[in-house]
Amino acid sequence: MKGEYMPRIADQILQDRLDARGAVLVEGAKWCGKTTTAQQQARSTIYMADPASRSQNLILADTEPSALLRGDTPRLIDEWQITPQLWDAVRFEVDQRDDFGQFILTGSSVPPPGGQITHTGTGRISRLRMRPMSLFESGDSAGTVSLAALFEGQGAPAAPAGQTLEEVAFVLCRGGWPRAVGQRRPVALQQARDYFDAVVESDISRVDDVARDPHLARRLLRSYARMESSQARLVQIAADLGAGDSGPSEKTVRSYLTALERIFVIEDLPAWNPNLRSRTAIRTTETRHFVDPSIAAAALGINPGGAMRDLETFGLLFEGMCVRDLRVYADALDGEVFHYRDKSGLECDAVVHLRDGRYGLIEVKLGGTRLVDEGAAHLRALAAKIDTSRMSPPNFLMVLTGTGPYSLTRPDGVIVAPISVCGP
Repeated sequence: MKGEYMPRIADQILQDRLDARGAVLVEGAKWCGKTTTAQQQARSTIYMADPASRSQNLILADTEPSALLRGDTPRLIDEWQITPQLWDAVRFEVDQRDDFGQFILTGSSVPPPGGQITHTGTGRISRLRMRPMSLFESGDSAGTVSLAALFEGQGAPAAPAGQTLEEVAFVLCRGGWPRAVGQRRPVALQQARDYFDAVVESDISRVDDVARDPHLARRLLRSYARMESSQARLVQIAADLGAGDSGPSEKTVRSYLTALERIFVIEDLPAWNPNLRSRTAIRTTETRHFVDPSIAAAALGINPGGAMRDLETFGLLFEGMCVRDLRVYADALDGEVFHYRDKSGLECDAVVHLRDGRYGLIEVKLGGTRLVDEGAAHLRALAAKIDTSRMSPPNFLMVLTGTGPYSLTRPDGVIVAPISVCGP
């Protein structure tokens, strides 16, 4: 049964992009809500994957693509990548009409390289990445600690939180899939498991029509989940898959990971490279992350109870959930999220960096005074390393936690905020 539309942070971003470009491509993982969000602003729609018209659509895409583009604007073309040649047709039509807000394209995979797309779409088609719902969007965060307000220097209010570790484990394993939100727990938890099964049994091969072994795909995703929030290298992943036996080659592992990136299952976090006072070597390896932590939980075969019995793994998956939410919130501020680590071992789990140069440093901890103190110390140490003659000091330092009765600002200026009170 279809429920009431839950507003998304991408709603305003999509509207702004339509106001500035002839077409907008909304891309992201299956089931994350792309089509439903696009439908809120579209005035006509064509579903390329509709079995009743798919064959006809494929013929028209080859013979008369302009016929598929006729309709009230913005016109939504859902799952456009089924007929990649439509990309050039949309780009050409945008040029001919010479007007903004003409088309919305949605896609759950990136088409393979080939000759069907001859133009990048630069200046005509804007790209918008959608991810599964943040806790703020799903109603599991009050949003009283606003990233936008922190960047404006307003600080963090003493907002009540009180989410238990069990509740954090549930929203992590449930994930941000719109169809899971508000469902009975068994139904909600099943969504990510079904998504995981679809990925390994079908999607990882269908993305580029390369047959891949579902058993190996399961093992790879399980290995990737064990390395969540780490800087594991390709050789380590391949070795983990071998586990003393003859495993897949690095080339094979790379092929599988590339396919997973192209269907938006994994989304690694790039390294941040600030100006520092000393000549400290910064590690540039990306941090391993899934687009949603529930995929990692499904790959590991754990439910909320299983997460509670392995707090080390729980903490790594919780970091992945925080990165997911911070990415969604950063999108609303036209910013990006990075990770920092140097040769001395000093780390910062997330750096939210805006286009105007402002940035905030964030450490992620499940909770507990000792861990929060440790996170605050890391943040202060990194802030002290930054060369403020060459870049501005951080706008805020924050320890993002899983539990805690309320948000607060410590005497040293570090903000402590449970994830259940954070928002854009």
